[in-house]
Amino acid sequence: MRPRMASALPSPMPAAPPPPVGFRLPASGLTDVELTWIEGRLEQQLRFGRVAAERSGGPHKRIASFRPGASFGLIDCTMNDLGCVFWSLVIIRAVAPGAPYATYPGVQPGGEILLSLSDLEPIRAVCREIDMIEASGVDACDVSPDHWRHIGQRLAAALPFRSYSAERHAAWLRSCEARP
Repeated sequence: MRPRMASALPSPMPAAPPPPVGFRLPASGLTDVELTWIEGRLEQQLRFGRVAAERSGGPHKRIASFRPGASFGLIDCTMNDLGCVFWSLVIIRAVAPGAPYATYPGVQPGGEILLSLSDLEPIRAVCREIDMIEASGVDACDVSPDHWRHIGQRLAAALPFRSYSAERHAAWLRSCEARP
């Protein structure tokens, strides 16, 4: 008699637990970003983005909301008595309700992460790129998401990235018009 073997099929997954207390999906379909500012300790700010709505979240916090499809840049600096100990820059595109998304601290429910950096020199390089884009008359919110992905991939490979040109932006706008 052979011993009985466990089934090769996985058991059905249990139902997802309820969300933690205090967690909420925005009823408006907007993506909420919590920005905390505690002078000299934790400073989070938007580098760029078109805020659809804004409200206070307490004495050291404000909440900025973005419409689906909107891109925004978030800079985070954590400090102690000796100075800055952690920098991060993330560029996120807000998603539509029901669309897949990645989670990121302080972003509810989450978004499509286009670029994420935590080393100071690459962050400085991207901030210079954002300054150059804005100096050329293009709002950083309107830049092709593929450009932010390109920058992240090139920096990860320790290679220089292409600057965002007016020609590239015009091509991006034409591709947007061609979509239904």
